Amino acid sequence: MNLLIKNANIMDVSKNIISDILIENGKISRIDKNIISKYKSIDAKGLTLIPSFIDMHTHLRTPGYEYKEDLESGQKAALKGGYTTLCAMANTNPVCDNEKVINLINEKVKRLNLCDVIQVSSVTKNLDGVETVDFDKMVKHTKLFSDDGKTIENEDIMKKALKLSKDMNFKILTHCDPESEIVRRDLEILENTGGNLHICHISLKSTLDTIKEFKDKNIKFTCEVTPHHIFKSNLDYKVNPSFATTEDVSALIQGIKDGYIDVIATDHAPHSMEDKKNNAPGISNIEVAFSMVYKVFKDNGIPINKLIEMMSYNPAKILGLNSGVISEGYKADLVLVDLHEKYTIDVNSFISKGKNNPFDGYEVCGKVKMTIKGGEILYDNR
Repeated sequence: MNLLIKNANIMDVSKNIISDILIENGKISRIDKNIISKYKSIDAKGLTLIPSFIDMHTHLRTPGYEYKEDLESGQKAALKGGYTTLCAMANTNPVCDNEKVINLINEKVKRLNLCDVIQVSSVTKNLDGVETVDFDKMVKHTKLFSDDGKTIENEDIMKKALKLSKDMNFKILTHCDPESEIVRRDLEILENTGGNLHICHISLKSTLDTIKEFKDKNIKFTCEVTPHHIFKSNLDYKVNPSFATTEDVSALIQGIKDGYIDVIATDHAPHSMEDKKNNAPGISNIEVAFSMVYKVFKDNGIPINKLIEMMSYNPAKILGLNSGVISEGYKADLVLVDLHEKYTIDVNSFISKGKNNPFDGYEVCGKVKMTIKGGEILYDNR
């Protein structure tokens, strides 16, 4: 796809310029002022162009839970939120623990041709924590493995998985409950065995203290926080992990400022209203994640370059993608945002089947106006 974007305020992890950007064959071919081109042109004056977002933690619910979300509704919701790449968790029905299931998902994703979806495999068969999946087979289809939704209780399983992650070059995305204790256990195993570890959705100051301790020892791993765990404290709404205290939220925000937290991932977990009434944990948030995070960052004096680092640049780096920055030769996965527009979250306007979001009626700041993937406009709300 070929496209010319004029007069954009272009920002990524290191730049802030007003310029034109030429996209040819799905990649950024030129960044300059006053570009003249025969291609379709968009005037982005007054808007900010940033790398599109990459979600390292999404629940797309296919197969088996399509009444909560399906691949089409989930991806269209993601595009509305400025996301073009999604890492979809394995706690489906049947569980994504074998080639048949992962091939089924990948074929459906290919037919829809919306986002890039990296399907995660479970670490253990049927998420039972007893027997590992066939890593030799599954690593041909994915480099991400997680029992998210469940903790790997068995230390020997975790040791085996981390050792193989080093030998076979894949990543373990770990769900930790109880959070602080399991994070420490996993980091101690990592320190002894090596491996490629990413810690999901931290929420507590005590967890962050442990992460600081091991990062300060130069143990290599990454971790994420969700938009909702920095947006609000002490909320009586079922998510996993739970909403934490004001002290915890303040610590997480400081951890972002200090560079100890690498990624903001949504943990988008859509549910039906009936499931939510029956206490199913989770929040539908991918459509408003950017606005929630931007409000928190703005309120706490954190520059938008840091937001881009955590929502675009770092995830791209961790996943080995040719995106996450706006430079010549990179994939044209981009999002146009209005940083000045305030709006009220309205769950009834969600594309996602999941309307389960406790922030309905809250005011946020920064609105996605257009999402571009590979130079193709897939969402336009100008």
